[in-house]
Amino acid sequence: MDISSLSLAELKQLQKQIPAEIVKREDQEKKKVLDEVRALAEARGFSIDQLIGGAKETKVRVSKPVAVKYRHPENQALTWTGRGRKPQWVEAWIGQGRKIEELAV
Repeated sequence: MDISSLSLAELKQLQKQIPAEIVKREDQEKKKVLDEVRALAEARGFSIDQLIGGAKETKVRVSKPVAVKYRHPENQALTWTGRGRKPQWVEAWIGQGRKIEELAV
């Protein structure tokens, strides 16, 4: 299609029509592919629902919050689960020559 001979108004009109036509053609192509897949599945003795619905769902593990193991005796907001790096307040506590067991909850 040679669009070089179209006027500006005709080009703008064509530009407005193109997105709708693309959507229409995509829908047609999807329907065609779905019909082909459905025919292939039926030729093998399955339905689309059996193939799509038959897939096992993966379970999502929801981890529970880890219980607090250590708490600062003076500032109750300072807590630590005992996992990962020691917080600065725990390092400071140990640096003062105190034992971490004193912070156990």
